[in-house]
This record gives sequence, structure tokens and C-alpha cells, in this order.
Amino acid sequence: MKDLWSHQDPLGDALHLLRMSGTFYSRSEFSAPWGVELPPLPDSLMFHVVTDGECWLETSGTDPTLLRPGNLVLMPHGEGHRLLSEPGTPAAALFDLPREQLSDCYEVMRHGGGGAPTTVICGAVRFDHPAARQLVRLLPEMICVDAWESPQMDWIQSTLRLMANEARELRPGGDTVITRLSDILVIQAIRSWIARDPAARTGWLGALQDKQIGRALARIHRDPAHPWSLTLLAAEAALSRSAFAARFTELVGEPAMQYVTRWRMQLALSWLQEERTPLADLAQRLGYQSEAAFSRAFKRFNGMSPGEARRRPHPTAALMQSASPSG
Repeated sequence: MKDLWSHQDPLGDALHLLRMSGTFYSRSEFSAPWGVELPPLPDSLMFHVVTDGECWLETSGTDPTLLRPGNLVLMPHGEGHRLLSEPGTPAAALFDLPREQLSDCYEVMRHGGGGAPTTVICGAVRFDHPAARQLVRLLPEMICVDAWESPQMDWIQSTLRLMANEARELRPGGDTVITRLSDILVIQAIRSWIARDPAARTGWLGALQDKQIGRALARIHRDPAHPWSLTLLAAEAALSRSAFAARFTELVGEPAMQYVTRWRMQLALSWLQEERTPLADLAQRLGYQSEAAFSRAFKRFNGMSPGEARRRPHPTAALMQSASPSG
């Protein structure tokens, strides 16, 4: 049933893979005047939800954006930015401010001059699956969702209200509730962008929504170990070999078999950094006949051996570790 659904809705399948690893979440209690400088977080998506009061978001080269309760903003590429009580207010570096650690990934931060209060739920998450990472790379620099105007208005408003209640009085398990609600809001915001932005109907996202090429992509994503060939993929798409090859390259931007190799190598890199699976098992999961064949292909594609990739720390994890109060 799952494979059938994947064939029918490849874009939904990709959204299903938006499983997030929380880097950190925080409830920030600010009082005017205040300002916070958030550093770049490589390979992470940052988000902010204002639950009380209001604030301004500033990025380099863009006009300040006013955020009020009911607003959700995503910074999909982890770019540095500022949250301020008023545009131009001096901003303190995020990791220089005192924080109260409530759990491994949830904290409370209080900062400001004692004036008008603002409460913001902030988070930084990263995506482990290559399909999710590829989707996030296609998102714009900033996504703003107004819960009062979104097509999913009632649903988003309800989620925001739940989050605001948990933020006001953090009960046992409240940090877990907030992180789960945050994950849901991020996915809803991405779905909202896909529904309304014409850019979501081009390139890889557009290919996922194409009836024939989307079916072939879903099969590659779901079964990377299969001995794919241009002929087999064309059959999946119910196209001739030449028609499939031309259409795949036109929509996806690279030849089908090159995409298959890249997909396998992206999976390999993700699994190497997240798991302790032996290389022989990884090779089998990706359709290689031996560990040596897999290692050669991996080094040719990534410019490093699997062992080197496994020892390389994730950049965001390293940054957060160095910035932690105990670090």
C-alpha cells in the first residue's frame, strides 16, 4: 500500500520524509528595548513563532519584517539574522546571552530592558533524509506564513494557540509538546509555500509533481538498491526509452542514471554520518556488489573515502557543541 501511495503522490512522499532532528528549541522572553543576533547555522532551518507581543526580523539586504502573534517565519537555509524590539536596536550575540537549560534541546532565554514584553518560540532543525535536504535547498531565503490569511488558517491558529499555552506555563512534558508542534508548523509552512509559489512547480519539485517522471523518481527514492537502468525507469514511467531520457533531463536538470548515482551517494553520506552500519551492509543497501565497489564509487563522487566521511562531524552539531554552556 505504501509503494502504491508513493507512486500516486511522489511529492507527498517527499514531504513524508521531512523528518527533523532538533538542534535546539527555545522560549525567548524579551522586554523592550532588546535585540538578538542569530549566527548562521549551516545545513539547518531556523524558525520563529511570536506568541505574545511583536518584534522585527532583519536580514542583510532586505527590509525589516514585523512579526506579530499568528506569524510564523522560516529561514530555510540557516542564514544569520536579527530579532529586534525596533529596527536598528543594538543586538547581542545569541550565544552570549544566559539561557536556562530545561532539557537536552530546549531552553528558556530572558533578555531586555524591562519594557514592553514579547515572547517568541525559536528553533533550529536539520533534516536527515536526502529527499528532505534536496527539498529544503529549493526553498526561498525566507518563508512568512500569516495564520490569519493561510488556506490552513484554522489548523495553524489552533497549533499556535497550543504552542502559546505551553510556552506560558511549561508543564511536565511541555518541552516535548512544543518541539512536536514546532515540527508540524515547519512542515505546514513548507506545504503552504508549495501551494502558492509558482517556483514550486519547476525543477525537481515540478518533476515530482509530473505524473510520469514523478513515478520514476519515487521508485528511485524508495528502492535505491534496485539495478536501475534507463530501460527499467522508462518502463516505470510508461514512456519510451528516448522520450523518458529527454523528459527526465528536461525536468530534473540531469540525466536519469546520473541522478540514480547521486541519490545513492547522498543516502550513503547521510547513513555514514548518522549510523554505525558496517560498510559492507551499506554497500548492499545501495545495490553495490561489494564493499570495495561501493568505496570506489563513493570516493569518486564525494572526493573522500567512506571512512573520512564517517569521521567528519556535522557542522551544525559542532557549532552548537562549542556554544553550549558546558562547552
